[in-house]
Amino acid sequence: MTIVEVKDKHTRKQFLDVARFIYKDDPNWVCPLDNEVEAVFDPAKNNFHKHGKITRWVLLNDQQKPVGRVAAFINEEKAYKHDQPTGGMGFFECIDNKEYAFTLFDTAQNWLQQHGMKAMDGPINFGENDSFWGLLVEGFTQPSYGMTYNLSYYRAFFEEYGFTTLYEQITNHLSVHKPFPERFTKIANWVAQKPGYSFEHLKIGQIDKFASDFMAIYNDAWKDFENFVPIERATVLESFEKMKAIMDEKLIWFAYVDKEPASFIIILPDANQMIRSLNGKLDLIGKLKFLYNRWKGVTRMRAVVMGTKQKFQKHGLESAIFIKLKEYVLPLNQYDELELSWVGDFNDKMLAIHEATGATFGKRHLTMRKIF
Repeated sequence: MTIVEVKDKHTRKQFLDVARFIYKDDPNWVCPLDNEVEAVFDPAKNNFHKHGKITRWVLLNDQQKPVGRVAAFINEEKAYKHDQPTGGMGFFECIDNKEYAFTLFDTAQNWLQQHGMKAMDGPINFGENDSFWGLLVEGFTQPSYGMTYNLSYYRAFFEEYGFTTLYEQITNHLSVHKPFPERFTKIANWVAQKPGYSFEHLKIGQIDKFASDFMAIYNDAWKDFENFVPIERATVLESFEKMKAIMDEKLIWFAYVDKEPASFIIILPDANQMIRSLNGKLDLIGKLKFLYNRWKGVTRMRAVVMGTKQKFQKHGLESAIFIKLKEYVLPLNQYDELELSWVGDFNDKMLAIHEATGATFGKRHLTMRKIF
């Protein structure tokens, strides 16, 4: 076998094609768009390159056929917030061969050690955790857009190599046509009518305003979580720009208390239903297929992220936002399911909101760490 660092057009193609080869017979897998994977590694498209570094490799078997891949990276803003300097690894794919898998892990570990790291988290993304993040261990069904999908044997590779679980990522599913529990609805309607409380859906023409509101809420909501790093405005605008192709303004809601940004939910139509037939290629034919699928509509939504400023976290704002959403979604007669993804098992408040809506369990991912 041979490990090759990705440095040119040929090895970039091999890196992308590994996944297509591994999942070619898996009916659940949806190939991520090649240009979105490549954007992670492009300094011009990924703001994290300003405070970090990344590289990647392809594993070739004795016949010089690509059978595995991995990336390693260091986010300088997070690496030194742990008990030991900790880098990241991700984009791992491998055929069912333990020797190959361990060679890929060794390659990532060696590179990280050479750059002063003493541990690595994985599988994670060199970017925000809304995509390419976590090891799927339960709920091997078709993923929604941005959610990681992998084969079940990957878990043994990670655990036998020495990775241990840092936290679980829980995804729940909510049926659009099932009424909310009575208590939830009563609280939501009461909150929605309180003086000084207002609710607005995102408007593309005011994207800068909503980006600022998002950043203010997000950075306050998560500031007390371990190793939290405030999100930067450039990263928020980058994310909003990526969403534009698929977003529905009326699925993204903000709540205000006396005009102060207080809470939000970002929901997107499930783009995986739009790109499933593209096999990762957004060429001319791919774009035409995408536009047709978007016009035809999708049946599932994904709640990418929710957040509420700490001082408003017991005000029931999230409940009211869900009611506003349902008022818009139900008359469309288009969506059947909302995927509430993903929430760390440490986030009791958000998991409680999921339970209050009547959502049911969908998937479980793991974020893991290997200490060298």
